[in-house]
This record gives sequence, C-alpha cells and structure tokens, in this order.
Amino acid sequence: MIEREAPGLAEAMRFESLKSTPHAMLSRALAGMRGRVLIINLPGSPRAAVENLQVLLPVLAHAVELLNDDPQAEQHH
Repeated sequence: MIEREAPGLAEAMRFESLKSTPHAMLSRALAGMRGRVLIINLPGSPRAAVENLQVLLPVLAHAVELLNDDPQAEQHH
C-alpha cells in the first residue's frame, strides 16, 4: 500500500497510546507515502483513532508541504 514508510508517525502514536494502555505496544500503526499521498493507519476504536490523530495534527501540515515539494517547507521548523 505504501512506497515509503514514515516510521516516526507510527512511533509517536504508539508512544502516546502507551500512556493510556500497555496494549498500545500491540498496535499495528503504520504510516507512509504513496506518491504524494500520506497514508496513516489509525486504530479501529473511534476513541483511539481520535487520540492518535490528535498526536499527529501538529505535524500534518508540514508533512503535506514536504510531500508537495513546497520550497517553503523547511522554513516552518
């Protein structure tokens, strides 16, 4: 499904979820790119999906800029 993995996104979701439950280490969270599309596999539980998405929201805009080869992307660090 993905061409390039973005392991930091999945790691961040697991790290944050471990604060709530030890079962988070069983997570199959995966994130990566296919072409210029960012694919994020969120948990099946609606509550966990929202919690995990909230972890990623602060970096998603920058991720999209990088995917689109936006020349301004590196200025937003």
